[in-house]
Amino acid sequence: MSDKMKKEARVLGQRLLTDGIYDLWLETPIAMDAQPGQFVGVYPAGKATLLPRPISICEVDREKSAIRLVYRVVGTGTAEFALYQEDDYMMILGPLGNGFPLSAVAGKRAVVMGGGIGIPPLLETAKRLSLLQDKDRPLEISAVLGYRDSDTFLADEFKESAGVYVSSEDGSVGTMGNVIDALSEQKVPCDVIFACGPMPMLRGIKKYAMESGIKAYLSLEERMACGVGACLGCVCRTSRVDEHSHVKNARICTDGPVFDADDLDM
Repeated sequence: MSDKMKKEARVLGQRLLTDGIYDLWLETPIAMDAQPGQFVGVYPAGKATLLPRPISICEVDREKSAIRLVYRVVGTGTAEFALYQEDDYMMILGPLGNGFPLSAVAGKRAVVMGGGIGIPPLLETAKRLSLLQDKDRPLEISAVLGYRDSDTFLADEFKESAGVYVSSEDGSVGTMGNVIDALSEQKVPCDVIFACGPMPMLRGIKKYAMESGIKAYLSLEERMACGVGACLGCVCRTSRVDEHSHVKNARICTDGPVFDADDLDM
């Protein structure tokens, strides 16, 4: 399965977006099928690092047959990716996983919520949501983005599709605290949430959604090995029995990364 999905991609350009975070555009036919919330596996060239690194798709440009990856350098594999330049080639696997169920927002007020490196996949999500609007079905879209400090990378780009609200851990910008603090303090209108970020944040969003009667869909971040569901190296606990493992687990790489919060045992 993975061999059939592996594709060579051409680097269209890459830049340092902020400290340790890179912005990479790749020309690849994957762009024609990629959905908001999906990811790709990017293969390091070094023989010592054979497994692909999962990186979420930040943006899609179908006219240019290109996808945008915004990633943080955390180890040898991603450090290698940061060295790629225009017209270099890299091997990628994808698109992988499922995406956010955008149809769930019909007639509702949608909020995308991201923390840290969980913010990038929500940019394409907000863009696609904005395309669902028409004069007969106005859709209110908001983005609640959480940062450590005043380095609010990508926040300005969300403004093209959504009203933007920001939180920062040190209080240097927006609401001091996390995304849930910003959602509450700034009274962001909300009927359905699409979220991605670290597990503590997602647990908090699940709790908030349950207490508020809001539907939430969560994209889980997890280390992965194969990326195609064969190794069971990225499982999470759910309320349903998995047909593959016959226990209440789900494979994040294939059953996710996006889950209905109601189905997750967090």
